[in-house]
Amino acid sequence: MTYRVTIQPSGHTFNVETSETILDAGLRQGVALPYGCRGGVCGSCAATVLSGQVHYPFGEPQGLAPYDEERGKAFLCMAGALSDLELDSPQVGAEPDIEVKTLPVRVEKMRKLADDVMELTLKLPASERLRFRAGQYINILLKDGKQRGFSLANAPFNDQMLELHVRHVPGGQFTSHVFNEMKEKALLRIQGPLGSFYIHESSRPLILMGGGTGFAPLKGMLEQLMEQGLDKPVYLYWGVRAKADLYLHSVVRSWVARHPQLTYIPVLSAPQADDHWEGRTGWVHEAVVADFADLSGHDVYMSGPPPMIHAAKTAFLAHGLPEAQLYSDSFDFSPDTLKAMQEPA
Repeated sequence: MTYRVTIQPSGHTFNVETSETILDAGLRQGVALPYGCRGGVCGSCAATVLSGQVHYPFGEPQGLAPYDEERGKAFLCMAGALSDLELDSPQVGAEPDIEVKTLPVRVEKMRKLADDVMELTLKLPASERLRFRAGQYINILLKDGKQRGFSLANAPFNDQMLELHVRHVPGGQFTSHVFNEMKEKALLRIQGPLGSFYIHESSRPLILMGGGTGFAPLKGMLEQLMEQGLDKPVYLYWGVRAKADLYLHSVVRSWVARHPQLTYIPVLSAPQADDHWEGRTGWVHEAVVADFADLSGHDVYMSGPPPMIHAAKTAFLAHGLPEAQLYSDSFDFSPDTLKAMQEPA
C-alpha cells in the first residue's frame, strides 16, 4: 500500500510504500531529509508527526527517548507509515541539495596517527570532484555488497582529496584490512556525500564535541570555519581515554595559537600514569555542562560513539539547549562487525 507524506514547512511531498522506511522513500524521490547514522541511534532524522500514524517494523529505535515520543517525534530512518502523514522537518529545503555520486578513488597516502587510527587520503579521478559540506560522510562500497561509512575529516576547499580517520575495530573486516593488508595506490569505490551533519547558518557561538575518531568530522568543520575566518567563539571538546588517543593534539594546539576565537578542551577518561596529565578528566559531555550551566545560547555539534551521544543529549537538553540547536553524528558499528566483536576469541 502507498501513503502520501507532506513535509512542513517546505511543502515537499512524496509517496512511501509499506515495505520501506519514510527516510528511504524521501531520499529515493529526491527529498533531502536530514539523517546521520541510519540506524535509529543519532536522532538526526527525527521529525515531528503533525498528523497520521507511524510504526517501527524492525523494533523501536535505540535512540528514541520517552521525551521524544511525548513530543511526537519519529525517527524516519526506522519508521514506516500506517497512514498518510504530515511531518514537521524545518531543515528540508533550507539549503540547496548536493549530488550524491558513486566514484572510484585511489589510496594516495596512508599515515598512522595512533596505534589504532589510520589516516587515509583518497584521490578522486582527475575529471571528477565531490562537492560536500564539512562534516558529512562517505560510504566505502565493498566487493561483497557491504558498505562502511566514514566521516570526511577535511574541508571541501581541497576537493580532489578526501581524508578519513579509520580506527581499527577488533573483528572489523574492513578496518583489519586497512591496518594489515591495504597498500597505497589501492583502488576503492565510494558513495557520497551523505548525512546532514554539517555547520548550519547561525550567529550563536559553537560547541564542537567529539569522542575518539568523532574528532574527524569536527576537524573538517574547523578547517572550513578557519578558512572563512572565525568571527565568533568556537569551543572544541575532544574526549578520549588516554593522551596517546589525542592523535592530532599538536595540530589543534597550533590552530588555537593562530585563532583567538578557538578554545580547545581535551578530556581524558582514563589517563595513564606516564601521561602526567594535568588537564580535564572524566566524561567529555560532563566537562561541557560543567563549563556551560546554560546552553540555550549555543549551537552544539557532537560526534562519536552512541553511549556518548545518548548521555550528552540528555544532559545538554537538561541544561537548556533547544533541540533544534543540537546536531549529532553517531559512530555506529555495522551489524556484522558487532557480531564479530561479540563472538568469543
